[in-house]
Amino acid sequence: MGRQLVIRLLQMLLSLLGMSLLIFVLVRASGDPVDLLRTSTTTEAEVANIRAQWGLDKSYPEQYWVFVSGLAHGDLGSSLIQRRPVTTMIGEALPNSLSLGVLAFVVGIGLALVLGVLAATNRDTWLDNGVKFLAILGQALPGFWVAIVAIYVFSVQFRLLPTSGVDGPANYVLPVLTLAFFLMPGMLRLVRSSMLDVLGSEYVKLARIKGLPERTVIWKHALRNALIAPLTAAGAIFAGLITGAVILENVFAWPGVGRLLVTAVSGRDFPVVQGITIMVAVVVLAINLLVDIAYAYVDPRIRI
Repeated sequence: MGRQLVIRLLQMLLSLLGMSLLIFVLVRASGDPVDLLRTSTTTEAEVANIRAQWGLDKSYPEQYWVFVSGLAHGDLGSSLIQRRPVTTMIGEALPNSLSLGVLAFVVGIGLALVLGVLAATNRDTWLDNGVKFLAILGQALPGFWVAIVAIYVFSVQFRLLPTSGVDGPANYVLPVLTLAFFLMPGMLRLVRSSMLDVLGSEYVKLARIKGLPERTVIWKHALRNALIAPLTAAGAIFAGLITGAVILENVFAWPGVGRLLVTAVSGRDFPVVQGITIMVAVVVLAINLLVDIAYAYVDPRIRI
């Protein structure tokens, strides 16, 4: 297991290096940020001065080396628009995205596990059909539409919950429930199908023959062996929540990483886009590593 972890860490470093090169090329292919600041009265000397201040007068290899060197020292550069350190800007937005994402993840995945197990153990009943309908409904409805409807019903009509901001616990209710509803259906269907496969296995039949309580058979033996596929999906879902809630963050005016990324992309703010992308890449790679470790805990055979 230790050898596998070392190999995975080396793969993470190579993946991160490749990601840094890819995002560096793609961001610069999107256009020149100086064009957004150029006016009819801007002189060529002023343009040259701006390029020199931002380091855009250097060749691409030199710019990439500056980017990678700063990344190795934890320096993501400064925003071209706000003239602030990128690490500071991400540090201000990341806690908001994490708090929203973690709460939505716990609620959505928790409900998906419970409902998926109940649907599999009550196959072809009204409960199973209701869960399948909920999963189809969740996958069919766009997240932004659900968010707008939720705001209209609970904020405009009944005036029960605020529509935006992070002033208190009440501000979390609508974004968390909307995001949880958005991520729950895929996990729910995956848990249900995995449980159906496991419930027909020989060791589950043997556990029942031994006289173990049905609750122990389902929640301890069957669910544990059915968690391999859901674990993979859960890791990808959680990593995607950090920037995957871009639309919802804009609908609810949530000051998170997703909203910061949209602003940076529209303004061609190279350092901010690069910094957020690298941060997301690190999070995805770290979560994948944690999921691999969780595999070994859920199924001891994988440790071999």
